[in-house]
Amino acid sequence: MPSRDYTALDRLCLGADRILRTLVPGAATGERTSPSMEEPCGELSEAERRHIAGLMRINHTGEVCAQALYQGQALTARNADTRAAMEQSANEEIDHLVWCETRLTELGSQTSLLNPVFYGLSFAIGAGAGLISDELSLGFVAATEDQVCKHLEDHLAQIPDTDQKSRAILEKMLEDEAHHAHKAIDAGGTVFPEPVKQVMTVISKVMTETTYRV
Repeated sequence: MPSRDYTALDRLCLGADRILRTLVPGAATGERTSPSMEEPCGELSEAERRHIAGLMRINHTGEVCAQALYQGQALTARNADTRAAMEQSANEEIDHLVWCETRLTELGSQTSLLNPVFYGLSFAIGAGAGLISDELSLGFVAATEDQVCKHLEDHLAQIPDTDQKSRAILEKMLEDEAHHAHKAIDAGGTVFPEPVKQVMTVISKVMTETTYRV
């Protein structure tokens, strides 16, 4: 079945719908079942619960940023294949968004109030990278996913053995994010030099330190 050739108005409406589903709690719907569903509910102390909620809030905001990044890049991508790849990755990331939000609810917490701010910044970065070149855009995806993988590995080290639900979610997210990074490079993305990655690490710390609590 041939794919539909969307008009500019169609894409505008679809983009607005995706923004709402990304930022409005409970609006997004994932395609895959959360990997935490089969895991037992372990006993957590109040301090552990608050800490894990902070980590999951960081990861949820990271997925909000990923959605915005992919959407901005898809908007400005020159190549149809690149645009399709961005949109496919964004769809896969929605599952992560839903899993993190659901786990936050189970922990008696909520998503970050700063999500709209980080969404806007990430969308602008994604669109700007896409305007420069598809290779830079894909390279930015790969570098960003590498940063996300490092955060997930760090968070997994902090999750207590009694919280298998959060652990199952983060492990699957780590697998998916690593795949997205490799896919972006294989599609022709620019490999960023280490100094650029270090700057990205500093910027990402601003997001993690603020969304852990807010």
